[in-house]
Amino acid sequence: MTTWLLVADSVRGRIFEADTPTGAITEIMTLAHPEGRLHEQALTSDLPGRTFDRGGQGRHAMEDRISAKEQDNIRFALRLARHLDAMRIEGKFARLIVVAPPDFLGLIYAKLSPATQKLISMRIDKNLAQKTAREIRDRLPEQLWGAPTA
Repeated sequence: MTTWLLVADSVRGRIFEADTPTGAITEIMTLAHPEGRLHEQALTSDLPGRTFDRGGQGRHAMEDRISAKEQDNIRFALRLARHLDAMRIEGKFARLIVVAPPDFLGLIYAKLSPATQKLISMRIDKNLAQKTAREIRDRLPEQLWGAPTA
């Protein structure tokens, strides 16, 4: 059974493979998202639209319910989820571990298909995407999954 680890933040998603539950992990793929480094102002190109009050006298700026930065994070989480879903369909992995900062972890999980969600054996809310493979492995549980059942 092949186990993949997605270690992600808003800037990159790194996919590692684990051959044994206690061994090293090997990076097999990186999905970059440089837009994740941009500040809110750089993600918006214009001022918000303007609207009139119901009574017709007051005029004020319309506000977005979701900031441009949040929307950008949602788009990247969707990209990661679609990639994982496609790789699951191709049979590239049988077990998945997802490691990401708490807010981004929730976004990724919400965008995964139910079939891919079922393959998740562990969700870890840590920001490790900038670490080396060895540093990541050192910060994960000693045993990444249980012994196979006979």
